[in-house]
Amino acid sequence: QHARALVTDICRVFYGLGWASGTGGSISIRHGSRVYMAPSGVQKERMLPQDIFALDKDCNALYSPKPRWPGSPFRLSECAPLFSLPYTMRGAGACLHSHAPAAVAVTLVHDTEFRVTHLEMIKGLSGHGFHDDLVIPIINNTARECMLVDSMREAMRRYPKAPAVLVRRHGVYIWGDTWERAKAQAECLHYLFELALKMRDAGVSHSDAPATAPDCNSAAAFKEAAA
Repeated sequence: QHARALVTDICRVFYGLGWASGTGGSISIRHGSRVYMAPSGVQKERMLPQDIFALDKDCNALYSPKPRWPGSPFRLSECAPLFSLPYTMRGAGACLHSHAPAAVAVTLVHDTEFRVTHLEMIKGLSGHGFHDDLVIPIINNTARECMLVDSMREAMRRYPKAPAVLVRRHGVYIWGDTWERAKAQAECLHYLFELALKMRDAGVSHSDAPATAPDCNSAAAFKEAAA
C-alpha cells in the first residue's frame, strides 16, 4: 500500500511540474519482487492508491485495478516493457517517464546524444562529478511506445553510465537505485535540460569545458584561492 501511495503522490508532484500533463507520462516503483505502476490514459493528479497496477519485474500484470466508473477500465501502459528494462538491466528501484517540454526540446537540437559538462547539478547524477561529461543517449520515436524496446535496450547497453534515455519528439525515461534517487535524478536532469537550452540560446556551450575552468585539486589553485 505504501508503494502504491508513493506512485500517486509522485505523479501528483510531476503533474504540477508539467511532466505528466494530458494523462501523459508515468511512474513505477519496485518493492520487493513487485513493480507498482500508474495506469495509462488517466488524469495523473487524480489517481488513488487502489488505481495502481502490480507487476512482476518483467512488468507482466499480477494485479489489475478495478474500474471506478462504468465502462472505463484501467489500462496498463504501453511503456510497461520499457520500464522493465531498467529493472532487469540495471537493478533499478524506480523508473519514470516524463513528457516535459524541455526533455522534448533537447532532442530537437541534438542528434544522438545530449551532453553537458562543468555544471554543478551534474553531481546529482550517480557516478558523475562536476568535471565529468554527462551523456544521455537519444533514440528516435515510434508510432507506439512498445516498439521502442529494442532501441532503448541497445542505448542502455551502449551507455552503461547513463541514468536515462531520451526519446526524440517524445520525452525521457529516467531511473535510479531507489525511488528517492530516481526522483532526485529526474529533477537534476530536467534542470540540466532547461539550462542547456538557455545556454544554447545565449551562445554558450554546455558540452565543452570552459577555457578558464580551474583545477580545484591543484596546489596552485588552492594558493590562488587562499590569496
